[in-house]
Amino acid sequence: MLAKLVRQLPDTTGLFYEPKWDGFRCIVFRDSDDVELGSRNERPLTRYFPELVDPLMSEILTRAVVDGEVVIVSPSGLDFDALTQRIHPAESRVRLLAETTPAAFVAFDLLALDDRDLRSEPYARRRAALETLLADAKPPVHLTPVTTEHAVAADWFNRFEGAGLDGVVAKAADLHYREGERVMLKVKHERTADCAVAGFRWHKDAGVGSLLLGLFDEHGVLHHVGVASGFSATQRETFVGELAPLRERALDDHPWRDWAEHDQQARTRMPGAQSRWNAGKDLTWEPVRVERVCEVGYDHLQRTRFRHATAFRRWRPDRLPSSCTYDQLDTPVPAELSTVFSAGR
Repeated sequence: MLAKLVRQLPDTTGLFYEPKWDGFRCIVFRDSDDVELGSRNERPLTRYFPELVDPLMSEILTRAVVDGEVVIVSPSGLDFDALTQRIHPAESRVRLLAETTPAAFVAFDLLALDDRDLRSEPYARRRAALETLLADAKPPVHLTPVTTEHAVAADWFNRFEGAGLDGVVAKAADLHYREGERVMLKVKHERTADCAVAGFRWHKDAGVGSLLLGLFDEHGVLHHVGVASGFSATQRETFVGELAPLRERALDDHPWRDWAEHDQQARTRMPGAQSRWNAGKDLTWEPVRVERVCEVGYDHLQRTRFRHATAFRRWRPDRLPSSCTYDQLDTPVPAELSTVFSAGR
């Protein structure tokens, strides 16, 4: 079951609110002496998070199917980068990371219990059963906080962002579990930033598919911080003409010309790194002279990059690329995750 994005936290009778966790969506299947973890797209996750098998076996004491999120907690909050490192083909690497950056599981829905399929039950009843099932849960297994108070949910939305939370999810008390449908509601943080445009990728059909964005650090190094995408067909074609003059001799003094060299990539974030989720994805990019600035909307900053693709707002001809620095970003003050886990219990 998925969530539909809304811009305002809904305030109607009969809603339950939960923090929106920034991790890997995960379904846990507990049956006899077996525990299996599956991703939202039905990919197996058990081998990537072996440290969760025994705790889940200990905390889920009966046959059950539990919906939730796998997260990794760091001193500064949730660490999505550490999660992506776990999607690694080498078992030895996975085992090492399981010891150095152990994961946790946050449960937020119960789909089956013993021989009962609970998907047709209302959410309020499923939540009550989940609370009973995990009443004595201990880390690294957690029961997500929940509240029916709009004011409390609004407080979570503002106060817990620094812990790496994505926003707030709202579910109707009578909502059945409808897999594949966007019937929950989610509200996420959104801000704007001015970024230097340093390159682009072609769309699979035609035109510019995405703009490669950069921000300068305090040493004047331009870091790749994400992409702006989701353009209309008209925009894709318009951008081709607008960027054409900047493609001439673009690599002569381009700050990312040596991105593929390992020692250079270790010092700064560069485009073109292989995707851990889709190794066959074409990440070829076209450099442009770093002379243009665009304003983008973003929801969350993960360390030194945008957590998700950003939304193009407009060109900023009044800004110099050198003015596009990290200083402009609104970084929330970190909150203690222990506070998040205990809220609403």
